[in-house]
Amino acid sequence: MNVKPLEDRIILKPVEADQKTAGGIIIPDNAKEKPQKGEVIAVGPGKTSDKGQKIEMSLKKGDKVLYGKYSGTEISIDGQDYLILRESDVLAIL
Repeated sequence: MNVKPLEDRIILKPVEADQKTAGGIIIPDNAKEKPQKGEVIAVGPGKTSDKGQKIEMSLKKGDKVLYGKYSGTEISIDGQDYLILRESDVLAIL
């Protein structure tokens, strides 16, 4: 992938939710919820503060994270779906 995020943005690959419930019921595509877990694929260099200092990113490539349900911008690269969002939209590292 030749896409590099800018500033404090990251690129995530959403992790698809299970297709079956614990009881074995198969969930159809139109009833699935939007994923809220993902794996960090690329990380930007960090944001520059008002004083000109570089603020380091706390996330790194390969981290598994939770993010807001409607956060970020969905993109498709080479047929694969990704999500670009700011580091501040990430709720937790798993």
